[in-house]
Amino acid sequence: MIRVNLLPQKREAARRAAADAGQTWMLVVLGVMLLEIVGLIFLQKHKEDELKAITAENENIDAHIEKIKREIANHNEIKAQLKELRDREEAITKLQAARTGPTSTLLELSKVLTTGRGPTTDRDKLEQLKRDNPGAVPNPNWDSRRLWLTSYLENDRNVRIAGQARDGEDVSELVRRLSLSDYFYEVRLLPATKTTDSVTHIELVKFELAAKVRY
Repeated sequence: MIRVNLLPQKREAARRAAADAGQTWMLVVLGVMLLEIVGLIFLQKHKEDELKAITAENENIDAHIEKIKREIANHNEIKAQLKELRDREEAITKLQAARTGPTSTLLELSKVLTTGRGPTTDRDKLEQLKRDNPGAVPNPNWDSRRLWLTSYLENDRNVRIAGQARDGEDVSELVRRLSLSDYFYEVRLLPATKTTDSVTHIELVKFELAAKVRY
């Protein structure tokens, strides 16, 4: 019987296997490290790109802020100029109203006192008044010659109207017409008195009205 000693060969094979396993492990470790390095490089690149984007955005915001600061640097001056312009415009408007307003109210008063005409008012408002309160509607057949004015005074859009009429109904007709007018409001009849005309000896009503005007 022949015996062959295989122990040295087994030992050599085991040594080689161990060496191969060690090399494989080293390769695995190196591969993992290489992957980590590559991952870290990509991560750093991504973070750098993010930092650049944030930096660029901050620069844009700073530039916008500086632009706004330059635009509002003279904000108070611009506000003062705008206020001055508004004050001038308001003053001009008041002057124009003061110049043309009294003329408009006098023309309106002329319409009110003209036979066959009447106050300037909204047609729908007048129709509604006819249905709700017919007694407050002006009389289209009123003879305006039964009433005449002796004075018309205006101060700061407050007017006083004085005159004479044949009777109290003529005065009431004038009050109705003025109250409906778009130019007059808060029309009030002040205490009236009776008088006699020195020429015709006809008994008359001497009246006075207070009202406000809008124009």
